Amino acid sequence: MSLQRAERRAAPSRPAVPLGDGAPYPAREGFHFWDNLEAMTDPTPQDVRGYIAAGLVCDHLEVEGDGRHFFATIVSAEFEGLLRVRRHQRVYAALGDRMKAQIHALSMKTLTPAEWASQQPLGEAGSHSH
Repeated sequence: MSLQRAERRAAPSRPAVPLGDGAPYPAREGFHFWDNLEAMTDPTPQDVRGYIAAGLVCDHLEVEGDGRHFFATIVSAEFEGLLRVRRHQRVYAALGDRMKAQIHALSMKTLTPAEWASQQPLGEAGSHSH
């Protein structure tokens, strides 16, 4: 192998860009480390709750989880007349790309306000007898 060919093989195809700790990584066009920081950190249950609430009007919303796996109870009038798969698709739409990039798994219970009220002990769902 010629020296010139060996130098080309050894040289990176992209310039090295130092990280905060000084270690280089190959630069990618259009990639900015700080722009993608949110996608690199595990979300909290409060984060996931906020993501869902920002894209779906909820009457009740609870989220539990460990940063990668979450369970949500979501009550929304938008679920009226929808099958479970359509309800879940509606939640996934609210989460957008976060479902691919940040949230590894999401189990959910999706209910209409009437379904939620029927599952609550008397007095907790806000129903009153007259």
